[in-house]
Amino acid sequence: QVRLVESGGGLVQPGGSLRLSCAAPESALYYWTIAWFRQAPGKEREGLSCINTGGNTYYADSVKGRFTISRDNYRNTNYLDVHNAKPEDTGVYYCATRVRDCDGGAPSTAEFDSWGQGTTVTVSS
Repeated sequence: QVRLVESGGGLVQPGGSLRLSCAAPESALYYWTIAWFRQAPGKEREGLSCINTGGNTYYADSVKGRFTISRDNYRNTNYLDVHNAKPEDTGVYYCATRVRDCDGGAPSTAEFDSWGQGTTVTVSS
């Protein structure tokens, strides 16, 4: 189990951008595959993006071209950059880790072991 801490959520206007961060205060993130998920109000948690230890990245179709996942092993932090935010991007964003690499498409919640507490993003004017 890895303790994860998300941050960076808040209120953003439609069309705006923000950066979400996922830190691991007690572990080395470079050992892990990291993914981001979102849970919109009244909906199930959905996978958004995944980055492997080697740097390969994968995105759900709903966010491809607008979201960018990256990792900074020196700072032991993972990032999800949200661009051209839409009201449907509103929700609680979670990062999660697992050992095995992602191999394409949107990550699945059932395949990840450790989760952060989430950070809330609201897209509204």
